[in-house]
Amino acid sequence: MEGKIYIGQDDKELDSNTLLSKLNTEGCGAIVSFIGITRGFDQGEEVLRLEFDAWKDQLTTVLEGLAIEGIKRFNLHSVAMSHRTGSVGPGENIVAIHVASAHRKQAFEGCQWLIDELKLQAPIWKKEVKPSGETWKAGLG
Repeated sequence: MEGKIYIGQDDKELDSNTLLSKLNTEGCGAIVSFIGITRGFDQGEEVLRLEFDAWKDQLTTVLEGLAIEGIKRFNLHSVAMSHRTGSVGPGENIVAIHVASAHRKQAFEGCQWLIDELKLQAPIWKKEVKPSGETWKAGLG
């Protein structure tokens, strides 16, 4: 079974329900989703926003490659994922990953692997903005 992939990049709003509708679930018995949101507080201080910068020309390519690898490793039927760029306020979606598979174990494992690898490999950098100042967070994603 060949997997269906949908990759998005959003600089305004990430609607996880619209992204979920891109999954091909024919013949599937499980859908697992991960949605990462901006926390309003970090280490006891208010977070005003996160700012994401990305190498946009490569972001889709990297996410597509991860989806292809996830489909192969975990026998996923379909993957839909997207990551925000620009300014993301508290409570707003940063990243969404939805996977469909025949069985729940593969769906859970595949979704976890995808978010872990996205944070390691995606060419995205994050700056945290608080009342005390701005801090670039270490690493990608």
